[in-house]
Amino acid sequence: MSQPRRAERTGGQDARHAQWMSGREVLHAEWTKLRTTPGTSWLLLAVIAVTAAVGAAAAAAVNCPTAGCQLDPAKVSLTGIDLGQAVVAIAAVLVISSEYSTGMIRITFTATPRRSTVLAAKAAVITGVVMMAGAIAVLASVLAARLILAGHGLNPARGYQTLSLTDGPVLRAAAGSVVYLVLIALFSLGVATAVRDSAAAIGVVLGLLYLFPIIANVVSDPDWKRHLEQIGPMSAGLAIQATIGLRNLPISPWAGLGVLAAWAAAALSVGGLLLRLRDA
Repeated sequence: MSQPRRAERTGGQDARHAQWMSGREVLHAEWTKLRTTPGTSWLLLAVIAVTAAVGAAAAAAVNCPTAGCQLDPAKVSLTGIDLGQAVVAIAAVLVISSEYSTGMIRITFTATPRRSTVLAAKAAVITGVVMMAGAIAVLASVLAARLILAGHGLNPARGYQTLSLTDGPVLRAAAGSVVYLVLIALFSLGVATAVRDSAAAIGVVLGLLYLFPIIANVVSDPDWKRHLEQIGPMSAGLAIQATIGLRNLPISPWAGLGVLAAWAAAALSVGGLLLRLRDA
């Protein structure tokens, strides 16, 4: 191999290596910022506590005196996700909006001019911590409900299987709920990147999550009600928790999670575009 070609090849490898190192350093910087922010740690602990506590309370409120109560034990155990997602949304919004409020975002973009790299690093970091917190919260919820529901009539004597993650539908509902929380975090990060202001971003995210179910409950037309449940990020995404009566759902479990994924992808795309076009 000639000397110029060898130098060209070596130079290309060095450039790619430097680019990879740059991306790794950005990821490490974002992880350091997230880890050293006291509010984030408390919010993630709140996700676990709120999700498990609400799930346990929902299980304790259930009563099945006879067989055929038509209750979904897995969905009951995961009721806390409905509230825990709000805490996840707040944590994800603050990942970027807090930097805008303090002006630190300018330092971040000075150190890393490629803003898409910064957003990708933030998305990766929030995905990791929410996945960990969500897994703990879901596991605690299922274990608590397993102990509580058996004493409230949802037991093998009444035709219900013992709640267990070894059961395929229950495992799908539990794992899907963790993915649901991750998608909520990415959706919230995208909205916050576009909106910048913390309060406004939180309001937009929570409004989009909870508004569709509220409107669907007051709409009298069954077709419109079904359509709203199919396109709403919360109502569609939470279909992943259902383990019985799947044919009666407005949308299938995995398709519903796909709808939420589309919301998250759209929010991140719009946020990333505005991030590149606007000044810090």
